Amino acid sequence: MTLLSSILLGAIQGITEFLPVSSSGHLAIAEHLLNISDASKVPEFFDVLLHLGTLAAVFAAYWDDIRDMILEFFLGVRDLARRSTPVPVPPARRMILLIIVGTLPLFAVLPIKDTVSGLGDNMYFVAGALLITGCLLFASDHVGRGRKTEKSASMLDALMVGIGQAIATCPGISRSGTTITAGCFMGFERKFAVRYSFLLSIPAILGANILSLKDALEAGVLWEEVPVYLVGVLVSAVVGYACIRLLKFVAGKGKFGFFAYYCWLAGIVTMALIFTQK
Repeated sequence: MTLLSSILLGAIQGITEFLPVSSSGHLAIAEHLLNISDASKVPEFFDVLLHLGTLAAVFAAYWDDIRDMILEFFLGVRDLARRSTPVPVPPARRMILLIIVGTLPLFAVLPIKDTVSGLGDNMYFVAGALLITGCLLFASDHVGRGRKTEKSASMLDALMVGIGQAIATCPGISRSGTTITAGCFMGFERKFAVRYSFLLSIPAILGANILSLKDALEAGVLWEEVPVYLVGVLVSAVVGYACIRLLKFVAGKGKFGFFAYYCWLAGIVTMALIFTQK
């Protein structure tokens, strides 16, 4: 792998992991409609590292929240041992519970993950999913501004957002767009909806990488290329951090319209390409 390829792939990973445009949907379009058959042939170990780079971006953007949750986790274990629970429950401890509950629906996808991944071969599905993503983003701009935060959001709220995350494993459905929109519909304060969405991505990204790491190592690692890989990882982390900041700004303004229009355009163009290639 060349240094330029590593940088480009790192930038693409950082952009598509967090902006609500569906990286899986765009990859499927590139492979099946634009005849870029090698679009997904990235060394598996490099792919794992790229995802860890974007995970580092989440840690950098929300380190204060993550630090508080780590501390509250150990304090919570201590309180359980003492059979005492502070009232009210500290916000960081409630956030841990909200993330756990929001992650649970992903386990329902595991038995059918190959089937879900295979939906990327159906361009009608991908195009329709992009159109749906656009509708979700557009709707999030027009839903009333909520006030719920980790102090007041219920476990049912978290479960509904988690169901949205599970649905977003389908190619063409944006994970960040779906979870943020679901949070807005559940009455989350907009900035909290973004924060919860990205903190919720931590176990999802980490779990997916743990499942992929064994296969990546078995596929073989070109250790002489690791320094080049690390450049791509650094790029993915920096670009990912910038995209998180951008999405926080956009959500605060309630202006997801640009991304909605983009997803609609991508879906319509995909449909047009399908019919012209028949």
